[in-house]
Amino acid sequence: MDDERVDGSALDEAVRFTSELIRIDTTNRGSGDCRERPAAEYVAERLAEVGIEPLLLEKKPGRTNVVARIPGADPTAAALLVHGHLDVVPAEPADWSVHPFSGEVRDGLVWGRGAIDMKDMDAMVLAMVRSWARTGAVPPRDIVLAFTADEEDSADTGAAFLAGEHAALFEGCTEAIGESGAYTFHADGGLKVYPVGAGERGTAWVELTAHGTTGHGAKVNRANAVSRLAAAVGRIGAHEWPVRMTPVVRAALDELAAVHGIDAALPVDALVEKLGRAGVLVAATVRNSANPTVLSAGYKVNVIPGTATALVDGRTVPGGDEEFAATMDLLTGPDVDWAYLHHEPALQAPVDAPLFARMRAALEHFDPEGRVVPFCMSGGTDAKHFARLGIKGYGFAPLKLPPGFDYQGLFHGIDERVPVEALHFGVRVLDRFIMHDPVSLNEEA
Repeated sequence: MDDERVDGSALDEAVRFTSELIRIDTTNRGSGDCRERPAAEYVAERLAEVGIEPLLLEKKPGRTNVVARIPGADPTAAALLVHGHLDVVPAEPADWSVHPFSGEVRDGLVWGRGAIDMKDMDAMVLAMVRSWARTGAVPPRDIVLAFTADEEDSADTGAAFLAGEHAALFEGCTEAIGESGAYTFHADGGLKVYPVGAGERGTAWVELTAHGTTGHGAKVNRANAVSRLAAAVGRIGAHEWPVRMTPVVRAALDELAAVHGIDAALPVDALVEKLGRAGVLVAATVRNSANPTVLSAGYKVNVIPGTATALVDGRTVPGGDEEFAATMDLLTGPDVDWAYLHHEPALQAPVDAPLFARMRAALEHFDPEGRVVPFCMSGGTDAKHFARLGIKGYGFAPLKLPPGFDYQGLFHGIDERVPVEALHFGVRVLDRFIMHDPVSLNEEA
């Protein structure tokens, strides 16, 4: 049976690989402080063991990426990129119930940093392609695998480096799957929703700099840089951004409204509120946003500094960059300068594409009660960098999760963990999605 294409060894490997990858500490503290090479070597060894030839690529020593191409049955068909990152965010062991780099398997769960972000996906992909190699299965089209460095910071040594300096490795790729959609979201009324990423808000990290007159803290100073900065930060934090509807978010709202039996024509904020628990899937993506996150000024309590700085985490909807810049000009005012620290465009991928239909079909095959909906991610992924090569990216890292499992809360949180059964589900769904490729097999999409 097609459902049994993935053998038991692959299911066991998905769990073992997740655990073993977690044990390899690839903490990314930013500013180049990370070393993914041990995890990259682990991945490369697992691929090489079954005859898949890996390439290890570095922009800087220790910041290692792995790329491999698996030939498909139809070499003329467009290739599919499957990508996942190897780095993780920091974890403080004292805050956790288990050591964050233990990879402990307990109570049907794999525990540790990266369990869902995203060494689980790396492990599921490895288990799937090794199963193909063992059984002689050939995907309908070329599959390009990319296990990347530096996603949790700037991607400068990861996906951005690969897309910029090794674009030839992705020749023929038109679509991609990566983090972080296709997980079970338990909505109100017992509804099970599987949000599949079809867009991402853009990144607009900003530095504010206020200039003033240095002076004694005991004297009146109307040109106080700290005061000027604080006023600007206050305006930015209090600003109410207008709704800016985009096709992916509109599709998400329409489908979620239909699932819940709600009138999709309601004003957006009212509709989001009526969606109840499911409203969180779209609430952050109906408008631009800007959140002050870091303040820095002064060196002594009785000295007024001449400059003060702040960092702001800005995010933009597709087409929202111009509004964001104009609003920042207005909110900062004449006494505070601002500049981008990191700027990446928003993404959109078509939700009426055959690829999306195949993702929907694969999920619903293994969970017929689930309802698949598109959504736009509030943050960003490596898909932004591969988009420069003309590759349309989707968030598709399937996991079937039980009620009460706070998937979103575990991203970058404590006690990160993933159910063993969710990993088994993910391998099966990924395999069916790729192997049941109607476009390549000349079937109806």
